[in-house]
Amino acid sequence: MHPTLAKDFESLPSLLYQAMSLSADYLDGLNEHPVSRPAPVTAETTLPEDGVGTTGALKAFYATHANTVVASSGPRYWGFVTGGTTPAAIAGDWLSTVFDQNTQSTKGPGGSTAAVEVETIGLLLDLLGLPATFQGGFVTGATMANFTGLAVARQWAGRQLGFDAARSGVQPGIVVLSATPHSSAVKALSLLGLGSSNIIPLRTLDADREALDPADLEEKLEQYKHSAVILVSSGGTVNSVDFDDMTAIAGLRGRYRFYWHVDAAFGAFAALSPGHRPLLEGWDAADSIAVDCHKWMNVPYDSAFYLVRKEHASLQVQTFQNSNAPYLGDPEADFTYLNFGPENSRRFRALPVWISLQAYGRSGFRWMVEHSIERAQSFARRLAGETPFRVCAPVHLNVVCFTIPGADAGALTAVLDILNARGRVFFTPSAYRGTPCIRAAFVNWRTTEPDIDIAIGELRAAAGQLSGTATED
Repeated sequence: MHPTLAKDFESLPSLLYQAMSLSADYLDGLNEHPVSRPAPVTAETTLPEDGVGTTGALKAFYATHANTVVASSGPRYWGFVTGGTTPAAIAGDWLSTVFDQNTQSTKGPGGSTAAVEVETIGLLLDLLGLPATFQGGFVTGATMANFTGLAVARQWAGRQLGFDAARSGVQPGIVVLSATPHSSAVKALSLLGLGSSNIIPLRTLDADREALDPADLEEKLEQYKHSAVILVSSGGTVNSVDFDDMTAIAGLRGRYRFYWHVDAAFGAFAALSPGHRPLLEGWDAADSIAVDCHKWMNVPYDSAFYLVRKEHASLQVQTFQNSNAPYLGDPEADFTYLNFGPENSRRFRALPVWISLQAYGRSGFRWMVEHSIERAQSFARRLAGETPFRVCAPVHLNVVCFTIPGADAGALTAVLDILNARGRVFFTPSAYRGTPCIRAAFVNWRTTEPDIDIAIGELRAAAGQLSGTATED
């Protein structure tokens, strides 16, 4: 054995303890850790011939790179839709690394991790109130979850038109409809050869909504009834977390033939809140659904899952079958994720989710959802009452879009530059119905009202600095 590797192996318990201590120190200081930093300067490095061992490597990282890490899992990182990591999720993720499984078949040697994944999908269906008519698996994020559902949709569309899309390629006649698709779904359409610019847009309900107009959807379904139609609907849009009318869409399925995919990356968890569950009523009639776990479930990146109706199993296998060798048997009867998803190499992603579900249960995740919604509503109220900023999009759930009335994109960029330089709260730029704005997404279990206090103070200071009347809160 290489001498450095042998030394590390002999010292493994102490090395793991060292990593644990560094992790605990980071998490203990997470609330005060900067949420933004200047872009790191990339320096040329030389690969060591023999290496310095794990302890030396950790020292090197902390000497050169640790001070560039931002607190994206902290309570005031409100850019994108980034969750934190709960204690249970961290423990599960560590163990998935230690076990180091390539999760594939539920049978034979090594089948236990795939069985845990199937079980975890069942627990998630229970959590979200969805029927066992779906089966699913874990992927890296919403992009691949959308990709998986839409790949099955592409195969379905080809079958309607008399060709095998997985083997013959995409042919004319497939129509994709959507009102306000997320960029991950658009990217998936590009990867699938359906074309990111080939979406036929649906009208939204009115000038202040991002949800599709069911009347326009019905008109389009009538117009394209001789085509193979794929509908990409939103279970929570990115700027206002608006929901397409799932009940209305489900009602159209009896009169029109179309494949229905729901992108519910974080909006799916509205199902846990009694007051918001009606937003998803009817989604159980969808053909496929995409959901993220590293958002509102607060498990580490990367973690998401797809759900596909079991009746589409043959389409799923046609799309993702890893081999046509007859000795492998019937791919539907001899279940392996090799034939049901895009990845051949698959980390044991289910474990952090399984442990989190067992640790916190339905009530724990309900609390996370409702706590985030309350923080978003509080932030929106306080923006109006304590700052020059105003909310510019409906706060349907947990995302707040806001602006300074009359400000252009340049002024808002300047505000974000000031905030990022101070490093205490992180937002991202956006635009809502053509209005430049700043966007805050609340999904982190650590966020509290004192964090809202800090954010309001930071926004007031940034606005004051921009106008030349800066005050330090």
